[in-house]
Amino acid sequence: MMKNKIYAVGAAGVVALSLAACGTSSASSTSTSSGSTSGGSASADAASMPTVKMMVGGIDKQIYLPYQLAENLGYYQKYGVKVELSTEQQGGVGAEDAMASGQVDMAGAWYVHTVDFQSKGKNVINLVQLSGAPGERVMCSPKANVKSGADLKGKTVGVTDLGSGTDELTQFIAAKAGISKNDYHTIAVGAGATAIAAIQRGSADCVMTTQPTVGALESKNLAVPAIDLATSDGAKAALGGTLPSAGLLAQADWVKTHEDAAQKVVNALVDTMHWISTHSAQDIADKLPQSFVQNSTITKDQYVSALNQDKGQFLPDGIMPAGGPKTIFDEEKTIGVDTSKVNIADTFTQKYAQAALKLEGYTATTTPAGNDG
Repeated sequence: MMKNKIYAVGAAGVVALSLAACGTSSASSTSTSSGSTSGGSASADAASMPTVKMMVGGIDKQIYLPYQLAENLGYYQKYGVKVELSTEQQGGVGAEDAMASGQVDMAGAWYVHTVDFQSKGKNVINLVQLSGAPGERVMCSPKANVKSGADLKGKTVGVTDLGSGTDELTQFIAAKAGISKNDYHTIAVGAGATAIAAIQRGSADCVMTTQPTVGALESKNLAVPAIDLATSDGAKAALGGTLPSAGLLAQADWVKTHEDAAQKVVNALVDTMHWISTHSAQDIADKLPQSFVQNSTITKDQYVSALNQDKGQFLPDGIMPAGGPKTIFDEEKTIGVDTSKVNIADTFTQKYAQAALKLEGYTATTTPAGNDG
């Protein structure tokens, strides 16, 4: 299966991301070169750097922007690691599955997948937490008159793919509202143009999606926000607790034999999260590839406005937040995943993020989750 690869160091790569690419938006080709490496230690000699392959679950989604931003800031190189970034394709292998099968070393994907894998005997762990909320919104046609989870009854809801994180999250929302999976219909719509088309042609009453698709749907007057999971406060209101989402996943056995490389990737991402917390949405958009922030579905002003609204989903320090894992386990149990043999403490670690913070002299502001989540 062909993947669009973006190399983190060396000559600038060229990436053309398809709208149909599991949540990626339409984009013309654009260069993605490493940015400034100011601050911290000097970049290591490229020849001596370990190489890590990482696939992201929709690299130009706003919820996943830190992985690409780390490259454009030059932070992978700064900490001495070559990261080969790729994005999952609609109809292809998901980022987390590619990692679990050994096609890539790491996945930029949702923390919930660690629980899914461990419930099936696959030891996948989360090394650093980038967001405290899914960044998702349930966007519905005004005609659907959906304002809460209970209103999904009898409706058709579009998710990125059947069995995906958005599918599970939709089930959780419905269950919290007292309705079962049998009370509504689910279809796979991807994101970007394919999700927009599902609303436009009426094959879906609602879609669960993220920015910039949310902004595109609103600007075209095709859908309105019905359920907001784009911020920690929104997640707490809809689900009863913080819902940690975007993280860095890897097989525990791979991490044990690549401790140095794993730490270096986490160093880069934690530094990126600190950078995000100290810069504006405009600054962030200016550092991302042009095709991510301005394309056929959204203008750069709309992208910046959406990011400014949802920037609070990103954690400033890479620390798994208190109560987050417990909410995830509640979600998994609610949708029927057998978690009886999964220990919360085994699904994530704080040590790499804590080491990264110590390295740069940053102070953690997120209240950390303990062994009980």
